[in-house]
Parts: sequence; structure tokens; C-alpha cells
Amino acid sequence: MTDSKINSMLMKLPDETGKGDVMAATSVLQQKANEIRNNSINWQSYLQSQMIGDDDYRFITEFLSSDGSKRDTLLEEQRGQCAKTFLSLLEHISKDQTVQYILTIMDDMLQEDMNRVEIIREYAKKKRENVWSPFLNLLNRPDGFIQNMTSRIIAKLACWSRDPMEGSDLTFYLTWLKDQLQTPGNEYVQTTARCLQMMLRDEKYRLVFAGMGGVSVLANILSGRINFQIQYQLSFCLWVMTFSPQLVEQMNKHKIIPILGDILNDSVKDKVTRIILAVFRNMIEKPEDAAMVKENCVAMVQAKVLKQLSILQQHKFDDEDIMADIEFLTEKLQASIQDLSSFDEYSTEVKSGRLEWSPVHKSERFWRENAPRLIEKNYELLKMLVHLLETSRDTLVLAVASYDIGEFVRHYPRGKSIIEQLGGKQMVMQLLAHEDSNVRYEALLAVQKLMVHNWEYLGKQLKKDPASESSSTGVKTKG
Repeated sequence: MTDSKINSMLMKLPDETGKGDVMAATSVLQQKANEIRNNSINWQSYLQSQMIGDDDYRFITEFLSSDGSKRDTLLEEQRGQCAKTFLSLLEHISKDQTVQYILTIMDDMLQEDMNRVEIIREYAKKKRENVWSPFLNLLNRPDGFIQNMTSRIIAKLACWSRDPMEGSDLTFYLTWLKDQLQTPGNEYVQTTARCLQMMLRDEKYRLVFAGMGGVSVLANILSGRINFQIQYQLSFCLWVMTFSPQLVEQMNKHKIIPILGDILNDSVKDKVTRIILAVFRNMIEKPEDAAMVKENCVAMVQAKVLKQLSILQQHKFDDEDIMADIEFLTEKLQASIQDLSSFDEYSTEVKSGRLEWSPVHKSERFWRENAPRLIEKNYELLKMLVHLLETSRDTLVLAVASYDIGEFVRHYPRGKSIIEQLGGKQMVMQLLAHEDSNVRYEALLAVQKLMVHNWEYLGKQLKKDPASESSSTGVKTKG
């Protein structure tokens, strides 16, 4: 899909003024905006108190009394005055109720015709002023409506104007959006998500957002308890981010596939299902690295996506795109299973952070053949196992990770010293006091394996050819 098609799809998203699901997306902002539009502002009193000038008074009263073609003509003939008046009102008036009104009618003006953002841009350029400063300052106001209506205007200016947002202004705004997403009890969170949907359509913006930890934030929110509207909006953000292949690797680090897999398995809304399938398709289609594509396919299989696809195939969708995505993903995931090695399966499971007693863990052959591979990429998988021991609260994960640490030590000559250097021995020792009996048991076995110096003397050795043992473990057999 081309960038222009992405842009087209985003622009076709219903406005917050629509009905149904989208109305719920910004119901708080929209309901308040409807109330504010009905307010009557005494502009005459502002003129008499010299808070606004004659030209601003004349323009705002004429603007508010016009509509349709008459307003188009006014804005075309008085472009400079329009920008001056709105910016002047925002600068000189401090009363919340009036500022709310100014921002609402300004947002309405831009919503009517996206080309009107150039009125603001042209004026700032002519005056050699920063077009963003007046609006970014309003994001610091304590009033939630003022903040979020301003945010809508900034997103429109940044996405619809010929001159993009850059530098510290862009960083400030994206940081504000990121913080708002994480603010507990934020009643405007769906408005924030909508602004982010607009911003991340632009590759420059999404690369900056990703660079400030944006993917991690989206992952954390999506893994929590949120309503389907936020699930859809933030999954949409991930979808547009997958059009930058370099960001797909970041998504893997933050376990986006298992997180979205869980949402997909529980989803009852077609639009949530549709956007998640679109994310998954891009995570297979967009990366140029074949190894990453393979890893993503395996991660989807482990997240039980293939099983959910078979269920979705029985469902009749009106949307042809969703059916095409189901067929595409089914074909790719089934093909990936055919080529799946036991190490691929194990590696993907560790990276997902969702360890379970899958067959590879208890396979003697697997550990004989693959223990040396755990030190690849600067001990990547071992570091992940140790990290799970340190951070996971899942008793199953802790038990399996402890077992794997012990098996690595048992089958790799320098395993003991490597695990000690990575802090794994300390983590396992701490689990000896864990409240769960299975975790304590597996930790005890792992500690015992860490204490043994020569595995050739263990009485529980499997019966096998000594030469084979010597070559697979690297430990010389005494005899």
C-alpha cells in the first residue's frame, strides 16, 4: 500500500462529530464542544476594555455571522486578518470559557476545509513568528478541554500544512501526547489517541515518536484493561508504524505480537479484528529481513493466531480486505510451521516472555544440540531468561526459566561461569524462597546443576555413546 493510500484511509476515518462507535471516541470533548458552541460571548465588552482591537472585533463578529460561501469569501479576502484575529484573541484573553469558544470555532473552521491551515502558516511565516508557540503554550493550561481542543488544532496544522512540524516543537508535542496516553483517568484519552492516529501517518513523525519510546507506551497500554475503542485506535497507530520496516523490530522487542494476539482472541468488534490482522500482515510483508519475517510468523503461531484465523474463516465479513488478510496470514503461518525447527520454536517462545512446558524444554536431544546456540548474539536468549527470572510474576514462567538455566549449565562446558556472570545464579538462588512450590522445586534443581563441576560423574546420565557425549558437551570423558 502506498503512502498516499495510507493518507487517504486516515482521512476517510469518520470525524468525532459522527455517530455510533466514533461518537464514543471523543464523547467528552464533543459534548462539551456542542455546549460551548451555544455560548454567547460579549465581544463588545472585550472591545470596550481594549482587550481586543477594532479590526479583531470587526472580523470575529463578521466571521461568526457568516457561513457557507459567504464565510469562504470572507476567509479568502481576509486571510491575514483571520490568522491575526484568532492568534490575538488567544494571546490577550485569559478567561477559560472564552478561550474554549475561540479554540472550538477555530477547530471547526479547519475541519470545514483542511486547506485553511495555510492561513495560519502563511501569517506566521510573514510575521517571522513560530507558528507552533501559541498553541504549544496552551497545552500547559490546567483546563482539560483547552488542552485537548488545542491538541486537535496542532495535529491538523502538523498533518495538513505544507510545512511539517520539526525539532523541539515536534518533540514537545509528541511527548505531551505520550504523557496524556499514560495519565490515569484521562477522560480525553480517546481524543489523544485520535491526534496520534493523525500524526503517525507521517513517517517523519512516527520515527520521532518511536525514538522516544512510543512503541513501549502503546504496548503497555494495549496489554492493560482498556475498552475496544482504545484498542482499535492504538492498534491503528501500530498499523501505520508498520509501514516503516525499521520499526517492526522495535515492536518485536516490546512483544506486540502476543499482546495483539490476546486482543484478537477476545475481540468481538470487527474493526478491532480488522486492524490487528492488518498489523500482522504488514509485520510479515514489510520487513526485508527474511529472518525477522520468519520470527514474526513463529511468534504469531505461538500467540495462537492460526487457531483464531480458522475461527474467523467461518465468520462472514462484508469487508473483502479482512477476508484477504485472513487468507494471506493463514497461508504464511501454515508455511512457517513446515519450516519450523525446534530452536526457532524455543527462541520465539523465550522472546515472547511466555514460557510454558512445550516439548523442547524437556527434550534431552534439544539441549545437546542447541545449548551452544544460547550464547549467540552476545548471550541474547540467556539474558532474556535471566531477565524473566528477575521480573516475571508468572509462576509457570519462573519454573520453566529456572529449568532452562539448569539445562544450559548441564549441557554447555562454560555454562556455570556464564550464568554467574549474567546474574542468573543469584536470581535462581532467590527463587528458593518463592511461595510457589513448583518454582522452589525447579529453582532447587537448577541450583544443584550449578553446583556440579563435572556432569560425567552424575549417575543420572542417559545411556548414550561416550564419543557422542564428548562432542556434544565439550567435556572430555574420563575413562
